[in-house]
Amino acid sequence: MTTSSDRGRLDLTGRRALVTGANQGIGWTIARRLADHGARVAVNYPDPERRPKQVHLLGPDAIALEADIGRCDDIDAMFAELDQTFGGVDILVNNAGVFPRADVLTLDEATWDAVLDVNLKGAFFCAQAAARRMVVDGAGGAIVNIASDSAFAPSVRGGHYCASKAGLVALTKSLALALAPHQVRVNAVAPGLTDTAQPRGGYSEAELEAAAGRIPLGRLGQPDDVADAVLYLVSDLARFVTGHTLLVTGGDHMAP
Repeated sequence: MTTSSDRGRLDLTGRRALVTGANQGIGWTIARRLADHGARVAVNYPDPERRPKQVHLLGPDAIALEADIGRCDDIDAMFAELDQTFGGVDILVNNAGVFPRADVLTLDEATWDAVLDVNLKGAFFCAQAAARRMVVDGAGGAIVNIASDSAFAPSVRGGHYCASKAGLVALTKSLALALAPHQVRVNAVAPGLTDTAQPRGGYSEAELEAAAGRIPLGRLGQPDDVADAVLYLVSDLARFVTGHTLLVTGGDHMAP
């Protein structure tokens, strides 16, 4: 049972949040969940063609920030704009990620670099930029990295992606240790197969149904499942949680 005290600890009023890769899917749902609980939200998108048109639904203070998370110059410019508008940041959700499937025998350097640049390098430099501001503010903060169950399980056409997400899990622990003295908590959420455009572009409907049947809880994950996990980790309910990776897989990570 959720008590009134628990609801109070989920209240994000007055907190400033940035969600990367939030123009659709899981990122957009996370942004919406944080806004619903009172946060002022900035949503990042990668290029003009994917600028979200529904930012106003997140509240009158919500903003959209264009930046390619794989480029440090873009990250610096994004945080400078965030400073001008919000005056800092209290919550960062590193959600931006790419997964162009590729066979291990034909995977080229450009594809490897593109995946690692966004999924791992970009997550680090966004975390660094946010943490610097949190430390100066002196009020602590929360960083959540969106990893994947692929960090723990092999993928035949996703060696580059698995490597990036495994690195993100390790990075989460390292950042958590380094930033704990400043009361900046760093955690990760590792979704399993989630019903978004990404898997629907790579699998047939029959394959998705078969995958859902193998998940112990009997269905695919939904973006709301991931957003609720993020909400918990950035809220005061998780005030003593850092360096943790929360698997949101419906039990799929335990399946034989």
